[in-house]
Parts: sequence; structure tokens; C-alpha cells
Amino acid sequence: MASIAILERKCTKCGACINACPFGAIEIANGKPEINAGCRVCSVCVKACPESAIIKLETRAKSVDKSKWNGIMVFAEVTGGKLHPVSLELLGKAKELKGGTHHEITAVLVGENLSEHASLLRYYGAERIFVYDDKELSYFRAEAFADQIADAIKFAKPSVVLVGATALGRSLAPRLATRFHTGLTADCTKLEMRENSDLVQIRPAFGGNIMAQIITTNTRPQFATVRYKVMNAPEKTDAPSGEIVTRKTVKISSPVRFISQSPVLKSANISDAEIIVAAGRALRKESDLNMIKELASLLGGEWATSRPLVEKGWNTNARQIGLSGRTVKPRLLIACGISGAIQFTASMKDSDHIIAINSDPEAPIFKCAHIGIVGDIYEIVPELIRKIKEARGI
Repeated sequence: MASIAILERKCTKCGACINACPFGAIEIANGKPEINAGCRVCSVCVKACPESAIIKLETRAKSVDKSKWNGIMVFAEVTGGKLHPVSLELLGKAKELKGGTHHEITAVLVGENLSEHASLLRYYGAERIFVYDDKELSYFRAEAFADQIADAIKFAKPSVVLVGATALGRSLAPRLATRFHTGLTADCTKLEMRENSDLVQIRPAFGGNIMAQIITTNTRPQFATVRYKVMNAPEKTDAPSGEIVTRKTVKISSPVRFISQSPVLKSANISDAEIIVAAGRALRKESDLNMIKELASLLGGEWATSRPLVEKGWNTNARQIGLSGRTVKPRLLIACGISGAIQFTASMKDSDHIIAINSDPEAPIFKCAHIGIVGDIYEIVPELIRKIKEARGI
């Protein structure tokens, strides 16, 4: 656990730290500078002080009483007026982790006009839904959102907090973990709960060469971010259950102000695709991607690649399947000339049907494929295209 301290004997009250602090966490009280609750231990003031009168202290956090922290909380993200699908996937995982235990499943909504979203969550296993509905929360500001969720955590004291590994979630989760002086495991692909409420957080490590099991044993809550399309959303129940709890909005003191917004042109999202044709390092030249794109188009799907082709500059990570790209779970995935390194397979192994085409019969991709074809993609893919066109009379 880290904290900031001011050495009064060195301080000249020059005000450099006050001007430098991005959170307004330093103020003059009783004629001397003091650190208030807004401090995020970012250490900007330490570097700004000309007298070296401000220091950062590192102390070991005390073990918490785990019995006082119970339940699983899910941050239900609303973006552009829509509930992000990863929120339902996290609720599904929360139900699995709960099992037959006494853990309560809660959800947190932050934003504006949230009543419809709160009502929807009642059909997916949330036993209590904390709602922070305010016009000032109509657009995302990391500190303002963190203030509301931190309030919910302090009130409910969940043992586990799950956040989607979206752009918004990746900004939010580290701030929350820092506030509670606890751990955060990012991009988890698997979660398990021990009897003592320790969450086993499993994620690829060392470039995806091993699957690490991470446990937060001494602090609570336990924070984890989970990628979209990794977990399964629960079935919608016939009748709603659970309680909607409207919480008073925590005072918003963020210096960020909304000026304007410009829409970003929507591009293909392979994470949502039902059919994907993916190519790997077996492609000899960039123009050969055309046959992959043609096959995907004929099947009504999207095309993608593995990381080696992104590194060659033939593609961007928006269409890359892998740990540094996107996680996918389509109904059908055709892997063309992809060896099947763990960085790739960890991000597509839950697809409903996987067809692998590779000239190497020992390629790891065949271990997760439902149908394996040993052969040259330059013979097989054109033949598939020909057969489809023939069947359709094209």
C-alpha cells in the first residue's frame, strides 16, 4: 500500500505541489499543506516539489477479514445508450462462481436514463442492482464513474468485482483497485472460486506461453477484467427478480468537462461475427488475402488474421484474433494456415464449430478443431470457393 507524506520541516509552502496535483488533493489547512481524500498516489507532487519535501511511502497492506466481504459485483457498462453484452456475460459467470454458496450477485449501473437497463438486469440473475443515474454521468469520465462504483463497493462489500475488458472498463478497473489498495488481474480467460472466497484468476502470461493462476489472498475486493466473448451469457428468465436500489450520486468533482463529440465511423467488429474465415502465416503474399476475403464474403461472414500477418503490415489488430487483438466466439470459424499458438487459440477456442486447414498434421490448431483438413490452403480454399459458387449457380 502506498501513500504520500509531506515533510513539514522542509516545506516552504511555495504551492508548486498544489498547482501540479491533477486531482486537487493538496490544500493549505491551518497554515500548512495537507493531503486530502482525493489523493490517487500518482507521485506527480513528489516530482514537482523543489525542496524534496514530499515523499511516497510504501507499506505492506494488512490482511483483511474475508468474512466481512461477501458477494460478487458486476459493473454493467452502458455505452451509447446500450447495455454492453459483456455485462450479461459477467452476470453469467457470477452465477457459475456463486454455485450453492451464500454469495449475493449485485450489479452497478452508472450513467443517465438507466431504468430500462436496470429492469433488464433483473432477468439475468442480478439480485440487487445499484443505480447511479445523473445527467452529469451521461458521458464517461473515469474519476466520476470510479467515485460512484467505489461508493457501491463500500456499501455492499463484495468479495469479487468483475469488469468488462472494454476500453471503458480498462480505464476504470485500475483506478478502483488503487483506491481499495488491492490487486487487479486483467484480461482473464477463466475464473474459479475457492471455498475460502479466493478468486483464482487465470490468464495467459509470458506472451501467452503459459496460463498463470493469480490469487489475491490478503486484500478485498478482488478485481478482474474479462474480455468480451470469453464467458457465456445466462439465459433470460421468464420473470424478473432482484431489487433495484437507486443510490444517491456521489458529488462529481472531476475537472473534465464535455465540450463536443464526433461519431467514429463504424467498422467491422469481428467479435460480433457469426462466421469468420481467418488466415495465418501460411499466406505467401498480401494479395493472397483476397481468396480469404472472397470465401468469407460467400459465407456471409468476416475475414481475420493471426498476429504474424499484422506484424507484416497486411492487417490491423481490429481484424486480428489473439491476445493482442480480438476474442471471438462465432458459430463457424475456418482457420486457414494457422499453426494454433496459444495466443491465437485462447481467443477463439470457444467457437461453436472450428474447421482447421493446415499442411502440418502435427499443428496445434488441430487439438481444438472440430474438423481438421491436412492440406495446402492454396488448393483447398480455391476449391471451397469453386464449390460454393457452383452450388449457388454463380
